[in-house]
Amino acid sequence: MKRATRERTSGPLVLDVRGRPGPPPLRFVRADDGTTALHQGDRPLLLARSAGDGCCRDLHVRRLAGHRSPLPPLGAASMRTSAADWRHRYARWLEDAPDGPLHDGRWAVSERASFAPGIWTEDLVRGWPDSVLELLCGGGWHGVLPLRPLSAPDAPRVKAYRKHVRDGSLAPVLLWWVSFLDGWLILDGHDRAVAALAEGREPACVVLARLVDDAEWRGTADEVTEAHEKSTARLPARPADPGPDTERRRAALARAYAETLATLPFDEAPTPTWPQASDA
Repeated sequence: MKRATRERTSGPLVLDVRGRPGPPPLRFVRADDGTTALHQGDRPLLLARSAGDGCCRDLHVRRLAGHRSPLPPLGAASMRTSAADWRHRYARWLEDAPDGPLHDGRWAVSERASFAPGIWTEDLVRGWPDSVLELLCGGGWHGVLPLRPLSAPDAPRVKAYRKHVRDGSLAPVLLWWVSFLDGWLILDGHDRAVAALAEGREPACVVLARLVDDAEWRGTADEVTEAHEKSTARLPARPADPGPDTERRRAALARAYAETLATLPFDEAPTPTWPQASDA
């Protein structure tokens, strides 16, 4: 599976995904009757239908069993690895996942340790399988929706994760920002989220979000990258023992390239829904 290009920025890790035109394995599908469904492969995981008029509407959601995490299982030794950069780990696993949401475009993979009040309390959907999300005028819903039933705080795996919470080694929860839900889906880490909450803490998270990828942004980014590559090519080739001046110039070019890309917009893009006809 083709890997994405990682943009060097001072903000979130940005993946430039190409060669995956979609629809991806994990995707939202719109039906002719107005229902929106989340599919993973040929399996429906979520059905959503809007009710009400105007800007104050209810979204009736039913979730179905069968969600497969795009991340591999995380053992205790993996979570205790020192100085783990979870953004890069999760990005690599998402690229390799056979049933994940990535498709052509730009994606932000960012760490998030705090949320607005209420996100992980009253706006965390704890019931299963049915729920009603209140989409209010101007504020939307802005909550967290699990894709499988949440375990009890005293479940064996949750109890094991609670030890990781206390020693600071718990891996973050993987969330996916979905624009038309105005909220996040939990893609991985349901039990880790329960463990953190049971210890009185908000779960540390890695958030996946699709970014704007319009023609203007793409043209500018390509021009910046081309100029950087030309400038770097004019430097002497790397010898076994490079001189300090060449390495300083190389580092300065890399910083300038990253800083220039970082000035380009990182606006979140709407989450696409694919037509039923393309869901073959």
